[in-house]
Order: sequence, then C-alpha cells, then structure tokens
Amino acid sequence: MTEKVGATHAGVLAALHEQCFAPADRWSAAAMAELLAQPGVEATILCETAQPLGFLMLRHTLDEAEILTLCVVPDARRRGLARHLLTHVLNGARCDLGVETVFLEVSVSNPAATHLYASAGFTRQGLRKTYYPDGSDALVLAWTCGSGAGG
Repeated sequence: MTEKVGATHAGVLAALHEQCFAPADRWSAAAMAELLAQPGVEATILCETAQPLGFLMLRHTLDEAEILTLCVVPDARRRGLARHLLTHVLNGARCDLGVETVFLEVSVSNPAATHLYASAGFTRQGLRKTYYPDGSDALVLAWTCGSGAGG
C-alpha cells in the first residue's frame, strides 16, 4: 500500500532513511520535516501489513519535478518495491500534478539504483563530480512523460 504523508511522519521517514544510507548521507527527522513544509514537496510511503518499508520524496514546480530521495529498507529489497513506488509516484506526478519531466541525482557507485532508473526510462543528462559526502560522482538523470515507467 502506498500513501502520501506529511511532516507529521518525519520521524518514520528519517528512521527508514537511516536504514538505507551511510551515516553521512542520512537525513534527520528535522530535515525531513523542514523539506515537507516547503511548497511542492511531498512524500509517498510504501507499507506492507502496516510496516513502513520505503518512501520516495518529490519536489515539483509547474511541469517539472525532482526526486529528492528514494529508499527501501535492506530486508525488503529485490522484491520490486522500489520499482512499484517509483512507477506509482511518476504516474501521480504526471496525472495529478501535470509533471512532464522528472530529474534526480544518483551515485555512480549505486548500480542497483542506476539500473532501476534506466529501466524506468530515465536518461543521463550530466555528471556532478564529487557530489556525495563519500566523494562519489552523481549522474544527473531525467525522465520525460511517456519515456518509460509511469509513461
């Protein structure tokens, strides 16, 4: 089950994020709440039998959006949950928000995420050198309405 959540769920989102990212890349509950208080920022959480397993946070303005973060807890990976969450959010962004293009950054050292985004129709737009705290580069990817999952 997926549902949109707000700043009141910041603690749950931060706990999920902590399970999925290295300490330098984790976002606190305060950071989550601050982001979710901004116009155009929303989070969609994925639960199974009332257990939160992952979420995707999106920021949208007019016909563009940016995926701020996507995570699925390690014990629930390799089951298609990230793909389900991504497809659900892309469909919602296109249908409900009128989004035509979605951008994101993904670490070059994360082949599972890179594969997920490529298979969903995201294409490379650029590279941000030493973007992440660990010094890894970020691929800048874009999805255009009709180019893959959600399209």
